[in-house]
Amino acid sequence: MINESELILNADGSIYHLNLLPEDLANTIITVGDPDRVAKVSKYFDRIELRKGKREFISHTGYVGNKRLTVISTGIGTDNIDIVFNELDALVNIDFQNRTLKSELRSLDIVRIGTSGAVQQDIDMGSILVSEYGVGFDALMSYYEQAYDADELDIQAELVSHFPRLAFRPYVAKASDNLMERIAFDLPKGMTWTAPGFYAPQGRSLRSENTIPNLIELINSFRCKNNRFTNLEMETAGIYALAKMFGHQALSINAILASRVDGRFAARPESIVEEAIQLVLQRI
Repeated sequence: MINESELILNADGSIYHLNLLPEDLANTIITVGDPDRVAKVSKYFDRIELRKGKREFISHTGYVGNKRLTVISTGIGTDNIDIVFNELDALVNIDFQNRTLKSELRSLDIVRIGTSGAVQQDIDMGSILVSEYGVGFDALMSYYEQAYDADELDIQAELVSHFPRLAFRPYVAKASDNLMERIAFDLPKGMTWTAPGFYAPQGRSLRSENTIPNLIELINSFRCKNNRFTNLEMETAGIYALAKMFGHQALSINAILASRVDGRFAARPESIVEEAIQLVLQRI
């Protein structure tokens, strides 16, 4: 039995942060970082049956045709991903009445639609790119037992050698093969650098002195077999690692809004995000 301080429920029986009941959640979930982006996804639903929110976590559940979907905002960073993915898993795999694991566990399909900056010259602003791997340069997965496959271990070993000034070991997690084939079969793909911040952890400097001043060049030059970094953001690695740990399927779709190689930012970022939303909804 899971005690009250571990599985925290609100007075109406909903899970603590997401404010959702098990029946509120579809089997297919779209995550977005920005709470305002939830409505930009659900405006394409043929019918919305539920709108709920608490803090930065806004959820809409509805239908596109006969397909039931939930779109939920996570906020920024893998610390929020930790909350969202633990609570999503609890909603489908824990009996809230008895506070016990269900005998039959469910696997969710979870697709992130997010924004990102490219770190390779041949990736154009306005591209829609899929993360084949997420590589976490945050501390999240140091608190969880994680199983790596051989390719993930090879990438991790090369990362430690390539970035000698890092004070920690990055973690590596792969996208769902099934969702890659269904949704991202024709998209450019690569490895995504998941950073624990927006400025120095992504090589930006406004008034700071960064400990790795050539970070973008190091990211750009990394190679492991046929893998290279293509983009930076702040959630994908946590999504992939926790999804794998819990037995869910996850995919991260990135709207490329910036080129970190030549310092440019998109003139019309919302139109790029809109294209990514429409692509995912057509294929999901």
